[in-house]
Amino acid sequence: MPKLSDLGTLAPEYVRSIAPYQPGKPISELVRELGLDEASVVKLASNENPLGIGPRTRAAIDAALGEICRYPDGNGFALKAALAARFGVDMSAIVLGNGSNDVLELVSLAFLGPETSAVYSQHAFAVYPLATQARGARSIVVPAKDFGHDLAAMARAVAQDTRVLWIANPNNPTGTFAPPAEVEALLHAVPQRVLVVLDEAYNEYLPLEAKYDSLKWLKRHANLVVLRTFSKAYGLAGLRVGYGLMHPMLADIMNRVRQPFNVNSLALAAATAALDDMEFVARSYAENLKGLRQIGEGVEALGLDAIPSFGNFLTVRVGRAAEIYKRLLKRGVIVRPVAGYGLPEHLRVTVGTADENARFLSALAACLKE
Repeated sequence: MPKLSDLGTLAPEYVRSIAPYQPGKPISELVRELGLDEASVVKLASNENPLGIGPRTRAAIDAALGEICRYPDGNGFALKAALAARFGVDMSAIVLGNGSNDVLELVSLAFLGPETSAVYSQHAFAVYPLATQARGARSIVVPAKDFGHDLAAMARAVAQDTRVLWIANPNNPTGTFAPPAEVEALLHAVPQRVLVVLDEAYNEYLPLEAKYDSLKWLKRHANLVVLRTFSKAYGLAGLRVGYGLMHPMLADIMNRVRQPFNVNSLALAAATAALDDMEFVARSYAENLKGLRQIGEGVEALGLDAIPSFGNFLTVRVGRAAEIYKRLLKRGVIVRPVAGYGLPEHLRVTVGTADENARFLSALAACLKE
């Protein structure tokens, strides 16, 4: 029997060296730390939808409560059927997850290992390096171009042992967007043995002139996996439900490593209803555009630079980011430091309600003067 001091060494070194993911600070934690009034705290740290959820979604959750004592449908039939009808794919081409993060993990679990590698961009979503390292795979990090993905360089970076290439479009935390022509060019350039994972968590927030149909590429590129989520525009971050669309053979492999009940019954019911609540999604989209404009104009008036964003957040260069972050916390405003993404002078702020955005801008102005 190992000594207690040796227990940690039972895990592989590549697992022991993982730096855990740091989520946005919860309101309750800040209240405990600083003794603030919970009602006065504004959280703009986790890219959540400030409008909450739509009425159809709420009704579906209420209706599902009566069956909470039952295990959920492990295959998610109703949600898969709704997604299949919406996007014109076969149900066998869909993998459901406990948020799209779960589907990312399933990709890494099914296709990465100690003698493989994965390619992703500098400043890309933190789960890509975490999922890669957790499988003992090698990370190939490609320098960013104007804070975004350099897709041509990423295609060139593919090695003989590469099995996965991660793309976030739009990207979190920078908000940058890769034009569809560049994404399609990468798909043609990358070998079929490499899975191209196109993470479109913020797809619903794209402005009309930037919208594109990535799903049409699925028929031409069997190595493409498109991920989306209900956590953002649909307002279901707390229920954790996302999905992947892909070739049925890939879905079959991923479903073999998926936990049997990885999406709970309330999430399944809520997501199925939310998919049809396009009026709510349209309102979320419109309010987000106004909020982005409000925050963007506000930080510009303060003499600060922001990275142009295609998501529901804005990443702003404030200089002494760690210190400004702490000052904002004392004023009851939670944003997201992004030094861990290689952006030590920036803070990411989620678009909130008009009042929340104004509160952030006022607090930021005061913090910059201290």
